[in-house]
Amino acid sequence: MNKMKLSQFNFDLPQELIAEHPSENRDEARLMVLHRDTGKIEHRLFKDIIEYVDEGDVMIMNNTRVFPARMYGNKEKTGAKIEVFLLRELNRESLLWDVLVDPARKIRIGNKLYFGDDDSLVAEVIDNTTSRGRTLRFLFDGPYEEFKQKITDLGETPLPKYIKRAVESEDEERYQTIYAKVEGAVAAPTAGLHFSKGLLKRLELKGIDFAEVTLHIGLGTFRPVEVEDLTKHKMDSEQMVIDEKCAETVNNAKRNKKKVIAVGTTSMRAIETSVSTDGMLKPFEGWTNKFIFPPYEFSIADALITNFHTPLSTLLMMISAFGGHDAIMEAYQEAIKEKYRFYSYGDAMLIL
Repeated sequence: MNKMKLSQFNFDLPQELIAEHPSENRDEARLMVLHRDTGKIEHRLFKDIIEYVDEGDVMIMNNTRVFPARMYGNKEKTGAKIEVFLLRELNRESLLWDVLVDPARKIRIGNKLYFGDDDSLVAEVIDNTTSRGRTLRFLFDGPYEEFKQKITDLGETPLPKYIKRAVESEDEERYQTIYAKVEGAVAAPTAGLHFSKGLLKRLELKGIDFAEVTLHIGLGTFRPVEVEDLTKHKMDSEQMVIDEKCAETVNNAKRNKKKVIAVGTTSMRAIETSVSTDGMLKPFEGWTNKFIFPPYEFSIADALITNFHTPLSTLLMMISAFGGHDAIMEAYQEAIKEKYRFYSYGDAMLIL
């Protein structure tokens, strides 16, 4: 296969197919099943996924938890309203955070920002990192737990910008997987949003094993690719952990010739970041900036559960590497024709 270019991942997506709300029940979103060996496409519901897995198969899930990263503050003196998007904590002791600010041109080093109706939380801008990026130091007297609670109370669920409506109370629960545990993401691992408690229980009864990785999704997941030559694109680094137990569960399944199913592109990126020379999964703790695009040889997973992604996105590139570029682009045309819902709150795809 020749080197792929950015323009090969473009398609026209009608605006009305972008899901503004999640499906009424998590596991009743639609599911497109794509069989890689035959190219056959089936139209199902997500809960039917149980028919495609067998006892001893393993599902790898990303247990990251989204924190309420979007906050609104006011600038001292002028009172101008500023949106602050918390990206990551830099230093717990001194309450230093990496953030994005909007509008950025008004926010300079030394400015103070006030949050909450009573201005009970104050932050000072101490550095410029990028055109919109700043480093903030929060000025807070009290235990760290209280500070975190304050941020949780003042922040809102960081729905992606392409969802045009205001954040509603349902988002707090629905923009989070039911197995989310380890806080640190600013975007949800959306393929996992389709699992309900009932479906997990049924999968468990069928003898499916679950392995958990943690990959804290950053805003880089939405960052556009701006180079036609994909080898020149740099992914943002994201923090991840694969523990011994996860590696063992996955490797046992591989040895026993069972299916390994990655739930979401983030789980897939995590496991492909840490592969041993004999094609097994290794424990890992650190950062990954792995960028997967065709052609690419996958080592661990036999199947992938994913949502429908934006044109030109790194996520679409990864699933094209897994499902085959032409097959995926055809499946997407079919999805548009059948009015599948796209993006974070949209429908799902199972690539076998």
